[in-house]
Amino acid sequence: MPKTPIWLPHSEILTFEEIQRVASILAGMGVEKIRLSGGEPLVRQEIEKLVELLANVPGIKSLSMTTNGSLLPEKARALKRAGLDSVTVSLHSLKPERFTQLTGGVYERVVAGIKAAKEVGFNPIKINAVIIRGCNEDEIVDLASLAISGDVTVRFIEYMPFDGQRLWGTEKVVSGKEILDMVRESYGLMPVPRPSGSTAKTYRFIDGPGEIGVITSITEPFCSDCDRIRLSADGKIVPCLFDNSGYDLKPILRAHASDGVVADFVSQAVLRKAPGVETLLQKYRTLQHVRPMHTIGG
Repeated sequence: MPKTPIWLPHSEILTFEEIQRVASILAGMGVEKIRLSGGEPLVRQEIEKLVELLANVPGIKSLSMTTNGSLLPEKARALKRAGLDSVTVSLHSLKPERFTQLTGGVYERVVAGIKAAKEVGFNPIKINAVIIRGCNEDEIVDLASLAISGDVTVRFIEYMPFDGQRLWGTEKVVSGKEILDMVRESYGLMPVPRPSGSTAKTYRFIDGPGEIGVITSITEPFCSDCDRIRLSADGKIVPCLFDNSGYDLKPILRAHASDGVVADFVSQAVLRKAPGVETLLQKYRTLQHVRPMHTIGG
């Protein structure tokens, strides 16, 4: 997060009913999975009410959330009761002081959130760890060790140009290959087939039931079969996180357009999707800072 974020007026944020309507239209177009992310979704007041609305959309088979975990100790049970299936918690360090330096959060709160997620029965529970050279690559094996028993999956993410303080640079990227090589010094790994559209390459421990994953957005992009559509908190369709384009759906929703008009708008936005990081790297040899993730919203 930047030190002085700009907050949107509440009137600029989609209502729960507007989000449910878009989800219902997308479900009619073949979407089966929804992930609530951000930003930080749990800062949205009464988020469990949105979860309940989305859990009851016909055609949706999976409803998950990515969160920093700080509010999970209080929210986990209500989210599970409302119909949330699984959670992914960001945990970039196992050292409390380093964790606070990286995120501004409180390590103990996040650990308590993961514990609460286990207690209420979320399945699966995933832990996301962004690895930054010169910062936390010395914790890769320790983070992987969290997954060996199988009660959580740890996913290592290459550092991407989405941080609010614009500190990203290619020299700070630890590649998925480097991460796997470090883990293999301590554990045997066996690759798991990657489903089409998946962001992660998954590996199972040879000597345990658990799994780890690597998300190689920078060094081995998966743009060619990406099938994700992101709806921002303020109503923009964002077809690709690596492109600054966003297509404002909110005026159409608030003009009471028909479902067909909304569906056509989304289709046209997806058709305008940028070629992705693969093409950007070929064209420019490097990447610039794209967007702070907190501006996508909770």
